Amino acid sequence: MRHGEPPAPQTLDPVERVSRDELAALQLERLQWTLHHAYQNVPFYRAKFDAIGIHPNDCKELDDLPRFPFTTKQDLRDNYPFGMFAVPREEVARVHASSGTTGKPTVVGYTRRDIEIWSDVMARSIRAAGGRPGQIVHVAYGYGLFTGGLGAHYGAERLGCTVVPVSGGMTPRQIQLITDFRPAVIMVTPSYMLALLDEFEAQGLDPRASSLEVGIFGAEPWTEEMRREIEERFDLHAVDIYGLSEVMGPGVAQECVETKDGLHVWEDHFYPETVDPFTGAPAESGELVFTSLTKEALPIIRYRTRDLTRLLPGTARPAFRRMEKVTGRTDDMIILRGVNVFPTQIEEIVLRTPGLSPHFQLHLTRPERLDVMTVRVEARPGAEDRDAAAAALARTVKDTVGVSVEVEVVDPETLERSVGKLKRVIDRRE
Repeated sequence: MRHGEPPAPQTLDPVERVSRDELAALQLERLQWTLHHAYQNVPFYRAKFDAIGIHPNDCKELDDLPRFPFTTKQDLRDNYPFGMFAVPREEVARVHASSGTTGKPTVVGYTRRDIEIWSDVMARSIRAAGGRPGQIVHVAYGYGLFTGGLGAHYGAERLGCTVVPVSGGMTPRQIQLITDFRPAVIMVTPSYMLALLDEFEAQGLDPRASSLEVGIFGAEPWTEEMRREIEERFDLHAVDIYGLSEVMGPGVAQECVETKDGLHVWEDHFYPETVDPFTGAPAESGELVFTSLTKEALPIIRYRTRDLTRLLPGTARPAFRRMEKVTGRTDDMIILRGVNVFPTQIEEIVLRTPGLSPHFQLHLTRPERLDVMTVRVEARPGAEDRDAAAAALARTVKDTVGVSVEVEVVDPETLERSVGKLKRVIDRRE
């Protein structure tokens, strides 16, 4: 299968073929179990429920869920390391954790059954993306406490694929292994995929001639413009995967290759809501909130993800609602002279501007009393008129986002390449 060709037929899990009503009945049964499991076994949830006078028995239907309190990342940090676990530590088969760059890491645990379910939803995700049993899957997500590498690994093995557990880094070696092993699927962050593209071309290799047919990209927001860039330069299907460690890891939602119209949430295991990020009230679009439905070690109730999106009816999997591509995070939002700016807005414009590469960073400073944002972006190799490209980018940002920015076009290979999540924003304001 190459980019543009229809995917091969696939066999769906029985639950992927249920009706919306059948799915809702399953969700309610599992939600009621989760609420009781959390209340009985996690002192944090018992105290939080009791404080507002609500009990798991008060959940009679799915619409009762908004009556229950939110869980935040800070709650997990306050109960570091194992205070949120609902089973004895001896029954926890594995522990993962977030990077902890802004404080203590958030620790998550998995029973053996949790890992089995995670493997199942990841296998379902890879298949929905176009992967098939017997294919070689190149996993370039980081291994270790980050959930990406092992989540992709176990899911690909569950699907019946041959896994190449490369992890991140050693970019020239990645290209050698892709060339020699000829994988059909690559799983990686989109920003690192761009670094792999550059390395292909630096070695004089044509990325479009590689064996890759499907790229499954997640762990950071990316735009439709980046999808078109990757698909055109690599001749593959670029599809989105979504997850976060606090809810499970990758495999919470997956874009289907046949439609590429948003991520179907695997709602038999993860119940989604969207709320106003400021008031917490239910909203048609806003901050994504998840409640786990089957997790044993760390049930999570109404977890505020900080990711911004909206929920839509299902298409390729009609019973499962879709979430649009994440447009940004409430904690990534830049307030620049009173205007809300997200890095993905700048990315869309960079990718549309001739002469500029997809590699950029946003530098925030406050030289006097006003904030200044400088877009540092690499020129494409061979680009001649950098001043014109810089002026075009600044003008388009002003016209579409509504803020004035400075633009610095730098040489190719100047900005640090990411092997994981790319740090787009450098904030040097005091």
